[in-house]
Amino acid sequence: MAQHQTQTIPREKFLLMSVNLLHRALLETNRTQAKNLYRELSEGRAVHLTNVQMEDRSTVRFDLSLDHSEYRGKLNFGTFRTSLTVLIARLSDALREQRNITVFTAENDPNVMIFGVTGVTWQDGEPSVLVLGADSGAGQPSVMLKLMYLDHSQFGEPGEGLADGSAENSVDSPEVAGADSPAAGGENS
Repeated sequence: MAQHQTQTIPREKFLLMSVNLLHRALLETNRTQAKNLYRELSEGRAVHLTNVQMEDRSTVRFDLSLDHSEYRGKLNFGTFRTSLTVLIARLSDALREQRNITVFTAENDPNVMIFGVTGVTWQDGEPSVLVLGADSGAGQPSVMLKLMYLDHSQFGEPGEGLADGSAENSVDSPEVAGADSPAAGGENS
């Protein structure tokens, strides 16, 4: 069995790479390609995004999965794309402003993490909370990016500013910012 060398990169750089890969695969591409990718994800399949060559010339495979088991209602492509646009905008803002992003790791596996920035959107009066997680697979030359909808009730009651149902508002969370970054602008769903 082949030995895999572990390479550590700063979390900010890893998060920036992840955000760029998500943006390229699901927002920057044409609607048909993005919708086909979404269809595979929504059916529970992990999809290959790309291979990234690291500074040491090693190659790391990036895959993507979607967990929408906590999403309330019927998730469709337009709703998913809106959630993702808000999440990417907020992650981009946090990175650009060099804010300290809370990272939650699995108790028994530090390779499994969730970034504490949320993409909150509203549909039919219900908030939906999308987050980005990653599993860097101990010793494996691959990363599974995980988009996950979380149960909004674990964040407490929505604040006063949530009453208008705007996608720019958010549930109390570890890290949030406005959805006015270039990553969020001009995207059609």
